Amino acid sequence: MKRIGLLGGMSWESSIEYERIINTAVRERLGGAHSADLLVRSYDFAAIEELQAAGAWDELGTLLAADALRLQDAGAELLLICTNTMHLLAQEVAAAIDIPLLHIGDVTADAVHAAGLDTVALLGTRFTMEMGFYRGRLSAAGITALIPDEPDRTLVHDIIYGELVRGVISAKSRMEYQRIIETLLSRGAQGVIAGCTEIELLVRPEDLDCPLFPTTRLHALAAVEAALA
Repeated sequence: MKRIGLLGGMSWESSIEYERIINTAVRERLGGAHSADLLVRSYDFAAIEELQAAGAWDELGTLLAADALRLQDAGAELLLICTNTMHLLAQEVAAAIDIPLLHIGDVTADAVHAAGLDTVALLGTRFTMEMGFYRGRLSAAGITALIPDEPDRTLVHDIIYGELVRGVISAKSRMEYQRIIETLLSRGAQGVIAGCTEIELLVRPEDLDCPLFPTTRLHALAAVEAALA
């Protein structure tokens, strides 16, 4: 079993999901008392959020790259960035290490292709929806990602930062997300990417009439496959 390094804590709500999914999958694959071999760097998300809001991406890139190298030096053989948004800095992180970085966008694109789809809705932070790093990665894989118009984009973003990263799961917010997804389906989306690792805590497959691509679960399970290959 390869040792998996996790750059997590952005927020810890999703980090716990990563650890739970990875450990559960390893136990199911190997049986008995087996669990995953993990190294975790967890952050004070308030500090990360402040730098994101200030657009201090260079500073964040330096931070993540340095911590990725620390995980590698501690014995990690495979690395995950446990957040969609911070894949904006995937190139900086990958350049700092010699071990594989499993990109969440690639894993998600594979799942969309496996479902036979080529046009999906993308919900996430404003950074993930509006900046080109994520949609561009999907586009390179032949997938069109539709995002909400305003003011719905702001609503999606605000629910993530105002509720989900604080552990607040609201039925009202779930209904708003369902409404926004229905609008995107009417524009041609065939499914929806939960493009923020906390979104799948709010929106579940049974809440929708279309395929849901839960990026945390997809990313975590792909890590298990790579670790046990």
